[in-house]
Amino acid sequence: MKFVDEVEIYVEAGKGGNGCASFRREKFIPKGGPDGGDGGNGGDVILEAEPNLNTLIDYRFSRSHMAEHGQGGMGREKTGKSGDNLILKVPVGTMVRDKETGELIGDLTKAGEHLVVAKGGERGIGNVHFKSSTNRAPRQCTNGKPGESRRIIMELRLLADVGLLGFPNAGKSTFIRSVSAAKPKVADYPFTTLYPNLGVVRVQDHRSFIIADIPGLIEGAAEGAGLGIQFLRHLSRTGLLLHIVDIAPMDGTDEPVSAVRKIEQELVKYSEELAGRDRWLVLNKIDTVDSQQCEALCQSVIDELKWEAPWFAISAVTGEGTKKLSYAIMEHVEKMRGPKDEGEGSEQE
Repeated sequence: MKFVDEVEIYVEAGKGGNGCASFRREKFIPKGGPDGGDGGNGGDVILEAEPNLNTLIDYRFSRSHMAEHGQGGMGREKTGKSGDNLILKVPVGTMVRDKETGELIGDLTKAGEHLVVAKGGERGIGNVHFKSSTNRAPRQCTNGKPGESRRIIMELRLLADVGLLGFPNAGKSTFIRSVSAAKPKVADYPFTTLYPNLGVVRVQDHRSFIIADIPGLIEGAAEGAGLGIQFLRHLSRTGLLLHIVDIAPMDGTDEPVSAVRKIEQELVKYSEELAGRDRWLVLNKIDTVDSQQCEALCQSVIDELKWEAPWFAISAVTGEGTKKLSYAIMEHVEKMRGPKDEGEGSEQE
């Protein structure tokens, strides 16, 4: 299935049904009086967060969505049927904005959550409501009001605890494969990851976190180069970033220190808020370096960067160091979630 994370659609709620101007006409009842009923309300257009969806592709070609109109009122004080609501299923994590104003209408972050994006029109009133002691045969009634209509932009932002950053072929996909059940494509050429992947990392029973892998960034990404910049929005909900770096690139380009600084520059250009988030350094592919030189090489990178945040040396291919990293992430995530989650996790140990 093609991954689509942003679409624009037109939504229109149903029109309210018109009120009825009617009079009771029955044999042997000379003074029937007004009996026009009310119309029905127009249906709403509602978005519902569906946990089994992970893309907005259903709305790529279906761009117009209209709810049902309310039925008009009838004689004998019969009220018209209200229009059915139109419920559109979207993935959890979908943000909705008004295209014209840019206003944030809502953010669906929980499964089953509902958001009304277009309110149905109010019903019209029948002439039975206008009768009085001085107006015994009213002929006035009101028409139903039109429903709301607007163009909205739906933007999917994946819900994950941890996000992966790095150049293409830094080993992000291999890492997420080694610590979770996710199976993103892995190959020895750049840009094997073309869309975000999510993986659940379970360190113990009842202790797990969600990790997001996005396409690798390249220099100039903030100006539109490469693929990753358009997916950086999916890291906006994460509380921790893992910056994965190839400790010894085979082609000799983008040495670790240079690679880290280039990604940092792209992050700042994209969002200073995202650049200021907690970020750990992960030096990957230590299996390609002589074991006697590995520690000294890693330390030289840390010293040159003047890195103060936590850092780890791992091999995503062999699994060396990944368990220690996963437990450290779990502890950090539990602290971010708050005392309640942390307490629940400790009880299960």
